[in-house]
Amino acid sequence: MTAELVRGQNHLLDRTRVEIRVAAGGPVVAGVTLGDAQGRLSGVEAVAHPGAPRRTGIEVPRQAAAEHRIAVDLDALPAAVHRVSVLLALPSTTGALPTFGAAAAPAVAVTGLDGTALARYTLTGLDAESAVVAVELYRRQGAWKVRAVGQGYAGGLPAMLHDQGLPQAAELAAEIEQAVGLGQARAVPAPAPVAAGRSERPVTGPVVPPAGDRPSSSAPRTTSDDPAASAHGAGHTAEPTAAAAPGAETDAASPAAAPVDYRHPRRRSTPTPPDPAPSPAATPSAPATAPAAATVPAAATVPAAATVPAAADGPAQPVAGDAAGWSMEERLYNQVWGMFEDLARSVAAYRSAADFAASRMEQELDEALADPRNRLGTAGDVARATARDRHATLVTQARAALDRDLGQLVAESQVVEPALPPAFARWDSPVWHGYQAPQERPMALRLGDLHLPEVLDLRIPMLVRLPLERGLWIDSGPAALVHGGPDPEREVGRRELGSALTDGPPDEAELGRLAMETAVAIAARLLAVHPPGDFAVQVIDPAGTAAPALAPLVESGALPALPVPGAQGVASVLEGLTRRVDLVQMAVRHRAADSLPPDLDPAEQLLIVHDFPHGFDERALTRLRYLADEGPAVGVHLLMVADRARTREYGPVLDPLWRSLLRITPVPDAHLADPWVGHAWTYEPPLAPAGSQVVRQVLGQLAAARRTP
Repeated sequence: MTAELVRGQNHLLDRTRVEIRVAAGGPVVAGVTLGDAQGRLSGVEAVAHPGAPRRTGIEVPRQAAAEHRIAVDLDALPAAVHRVSVLLALPSTTGALPTFGAAAAPAVAVTGLDGTALARYTLTGLDAESAVVAVELYRRQGAWKVRAVGQGYAGGLPAMLHDQGLPQAAELAAEIEQAVGLGQARAVPAPAPVAAGRSERPVTGPVVPPAGDRPSSSAPRTTSDDPAASAHGAGHTAEPTAAAAPGAETDAASPAAAPVDYRHPRRRSTPTPPDPAPSPAATPSAPATAPAAATVPAAATVPAAATVPAAADGPAQPVAGDAAGWSMEERLYNQVWGMFEDLARSVAAYRSAADFAASRMEQELDEALADPRNRLGTAGDVARATARDRHATLVTQARAALDRDLGQLVAESQVVEPALPPAFARWDSPVWHGYQAPQERPMALRLGDLHLPEVLDLRIPMLVRLPLERGLWIDSGPAALVHGGPDPEREVGRRELGSALTDGPPDEAELGRLAMETAVAIAARLLAVHPPGDFAVQVIDPAGTAAPALAPLVESGALPALPVPGAQGVASVLEGLTRRVDLVQMAVRHRAADSLPPDLDPAEQLLIVHDFPHGFDERALTRLRYLADEGPAVGVHLLMVADRARTREYGPVLDPLWRSLLRITPVPDAHLADPWVGHAWTYEPPLAPAGSQVVRQVLGQLAAARRTP
């Protein structure tokens, strides 16, 4: 089974002779560095590049091209080599791409010599970078693994080589550029564009992108101020730098600042030649087009229902799928990330401008009142009034800039939300009424919504990459209510929850019920977006109290029967899943995937643990921690429904478990922190509307598809 990697994820290789295939939106230079255990290079001889394409165990192409194949024989590498890093860089020749953000995201696949794909990774989230470390093969305890890196460098090859500890970085970069220039006549053209909605990836460039986490290497990843939490991209796992907020302050304070540019790095397209001048009788305006990364007729790229007519004298109107990507699904995924980034930047600029206005007012008041003569009479009153008026003016200008950006983002949301496929759509989306069991797994899953208090009616889908690289924890304790303090927007979100809430804060029993309903909604969505038979759910419910929430899963056959209560049920499920993880790991390690027992279910497994730690002994706790650590790599995923306070008696033993899980809440809560600009995002769970039967209907259709031969 091919591993679809996200940034930071690793995968065990079952062979030592592999090919690394690269596909990009334009000519790129491919190279390899051979590092020690710390990733440091011994010298220029540790770099394979177009000027020196052969090193022991490595061979790279000699020219810039849109597609590459790199041969790697890990057994032939010197014993001192522990890390093989694959580098991609843009040539400086005329007509080359200026940055990676100007074209479709490059894709990397690690394959066997027979072309069998072992791991795939798409480097989304690149912006002004002209060089990037795509993936690395590294030695760990005698075995080789591949890790998705995606570390970009705006400084190009010199900065990338210098970061790997090469003193002669500038000289070697110049040598590589010279070699590329000599071989540029043999450059391979960019691959043919992919038609909108096409599900297949090109054979040489096959992978779906992550989150990506930015701004120099990947899209931002939201992480919780609780160490256990991280979201939205989850997909994206790099720690980005908060470089956008300071520069955005001036824009927020200036009413003449440029509007949101829908061609920002997340959605930038290669510039297209201008159309011939229209005749006087021609229509003066035309709808926005899709990015050049997937050049197809506009009618084939974006459905007419997903566009908004352009205003005659206003900014370009948003279009669903207006982002780079191999398919419509990938373009919508990148566009959602672009909306997240735009909202984060705009709010950061507003908050920064408001803080500046407040500090400036305090400074002016201090200066005015420092002179004792201004403390009496009208002079002091005039100084205070002047300072307050200037503060009000600055804040008003900042708010006007924010409202302008928010207006465009709301308009974009209104065209993007109806165009989202089931995996990205809310449960109340009409797309579920036409649901059909999919034939292949999507690249990501909607795990809820995110929004900020400055604009309550703009919700950004919280998308996480599939397969899940970390488990989930639905906090059913009272901390889900008090985390982040009082917040009026939380009440707005509570009124929109799919389950009816009592007046006032929910009590412990209601929180537990909402948490389990959220778990079932997530499980149902995971089942619905996978092909029939490719995903399965198991449940641990020692007290037997989750039966009402589990009814949709049991009725549809997704859960064969209600879980066995008590310690016996806990031990039975954990033992079976632990055995599955052990067998699959051994099969991968010994290259014996065909030797797995016939009774082993090949489907990915989601384990829902309810009312933890009730019914768990020390052996069960050890197995649970083992599944949380080792399970995701072999298709076993954990979804905990628990109150952490109930596990305090175990002391720090369970701290690694909580830190390994993504914490979400069954009620809206402002607990997901974005390290990119420092926002506390309010998370809303993915519950179906009150009284809706959409979950049961979707599970019923999926059950019917399973029964169809």
